[in-house]
Amino acid sequence: MPRSLIALVVVLLLLVGGLFFLAGRNSEQEPVRVEKDVTLENLSQ
Repeated sequence: MPRSLIALVVVLLLLVGGLFFLAGRNSEQEPVRVEKDVTLENLSQ
């Protein structure tokens, strides 16, 4: 494999790993609740 292709793969792996690291760190600090409390009254309408 050419050296430039190997360097490109390494850079891509570092970028993806960094994104996952930042996403995991942020989600641990600020837990975000997506689900809402739905009452039975709203479902029956």
